[in-house]
Amino acid sequence: MAEHAEYPAYPVGLRLSGRRVVVFGGGQVAQRRLPALIAAGADVTLVSPSATPSVEAMAEAGEIAWVKRRYQDGDIADAWYALVATSDPVANAAASAEADRTKTWCVRADDAEAATAWTPATGRSEGVTVAVLTGHDPRRSAAVRDAIVEGLRDGSITAPQHRSRSPFVALVGGGPGDPDLITVRGRRLLAEADVVIADRLGPRDLLDELPPHVEVIDAAKIPYGRFMAQEAINQALIEHAKAGRSVVRLKGGDPFVFGRGMEEAQALAAEGIACTVVPGISSSISVPGAAGIPVTHRGVAHEFTVVSGHVAPDDPRSLVDWASLAKLTGTLVILMGVDKIGKIAEALIAHGKAPETPLALVQEGTTATQRRVDATLATVAETVKAEEVRPPAVIVIGDVVGEGPDKLVK
Repeated sequence: MAEHAEYPAYPVGLRLSGRRVVVFGGGQVAQRRLPALIAAGADVTLVSPSATPSVEAMAEAGEIAWVKRRYQDGDIADAWYALVATSDPVANAAASAEADRTKTWCVRADDAEAATAWTPATGRSEGVTVAVLTGHDPRRSAAVRDAIVEGLRDGSITAPQHRSRSPFVALVGGGPGDPDLITVRGRRLLAEADVVIADRLGPRDLLDELPPHVEVIDAAKIPYGRFMAQEAINQALIEHAKAGRSVVRLKGGDPFVFGRGMEEAQALAAEGIACTVVPGISSSISVPGAAGIPVTHRGVAHEFTVVSGHVAPDDPRSLVDWASLAKLTGTLVILMGVDKIGKIAEALIAHGKAPETPLALVQEGTTATQRRVDATLATVAETVKAEEVRPPAVIVIGDVVGEGPDKLVK
């Protein structure tokens, strides 16, 4: 190979299913390479007097055949591909020479220049295999591979599919607001969507990354303003799904934490439409954390309770047992309760909660406009008015409010 070193390698994908592959050496190189050969369906024979525990386990599971001896001439007979990775340079050279004679493509772990094939840095994401070769710089190959695979997974690298693709409906939890806090799967599905039905509290910055052909439907439920009825949202999901489009319902937080996600899933199911639920990071734990408040802390709180505050304690529609909550010693996290916090505080105090119990309101948590306002149960009503706290804000009640560090890196 030395006289041909100036020529680049010709990239090709080998279809090894059911074809014989021989691996020489049962050490760390084999341990790394064997899983991919097994996944490719190759008929793998390992020739080595010893093996690592992981490689031995593959043999015991019947995933590979193990010949417990050193290389012998003739071992490569009928093989389509060979990997030479023993600690014996003489055996490596002999096996490589046999591969040349039998015209079998051969990788050498100890001498790339003497090999007839090189192993690229490979990675996979949703049916796409990425293979990178950079000559004699394997670390650079791995870095390029990792960047591409990560881009495919998080949706920052996209490519249109020109062959038929099955439409889908996905209820995606977008997290608390920071676009970096959506899950990898959620971001990838968003990048593949034809239609996105988005909430106001979802990660809005991600909508700017969508291709021009994607239809974005505003499903914002703005308090005291214009809103889209849940029934209209359900109908939009159904209509676009039946039209064969890939639909993402982008919601703030988690779809099933006060997100009415189950109502949407049930509406789709009633029409015979399956959907995928992609969990999101709930604001009930992430927003307090971003503001330096642990919802649990050793010796302070052994439990936390998440409550919807969208209706007041004296409202007949309320399903919350405020009397029982007042008796708990742990942390109370209230979502959608800014405009009702005065009545909520009164109810907790009336049922025995100490008026001086510390409380924090975290507005626009995890975003660039995040701010934290501290108060107590006794003072929170006037504090909200004086500080002009507006939704969305997460309210944390309990001794954990005072436990966070003075500064957190955001």
